[in-house]
Amino acid sequence: MSQKPVNPYLKTKIMTASPEELRLMLYDGALKFCRQSKTALEKKNFEDSYNNLMRAQKIVLELSTSLNHDADPQLCQRLSALYTYVYRLLVDANMKRESGIVDEAIKLIEYERETWQMLMNKLAGEGKPSDTSITTAQQTAISSLSQSA
Repeated sequence: MSQKPVNPYLKTKIMTASPEELRLMLYDGALKFCRQSKTALEKKNFEDSYNNLMRAQKIVLELSTSLNHDADPQLCQRLSALYTYVYRLLVDANMKRESGIVDEAIKLIEYERETWQMLMNKLAGEGKPSDTSITTAQQTAISSLSQSA
């Protein structure tokens, strides 16, 4: 199975994104793949559903592993538990082929995305600079998001 070539616009967008923007893009990607999987499940297209759920799982795993536990260990522990739960939902949805399970994952990811967006807006209002160095999360995002571009 060969991968699609990387969309140059998407690659530039990812490589120039702040860590905050990148995390938002990861939430968006996870939601996109979950919704595509749900649609595929409803059409009984189990192969597409499987592939989209796997992509969503990879993104949720990246969200979990990219937490900075040094900044706030207690918050990161809670977020890690949430991401583990969402990941498990996606695995269960893949095994049981149930769109209701995907709905629960979508609801949780949407909530996290909205919370992250509010935090970004608050930081922008305070004029807080962000670190613009390229991260492994950006590399992961390129491979995860570009497969569907």
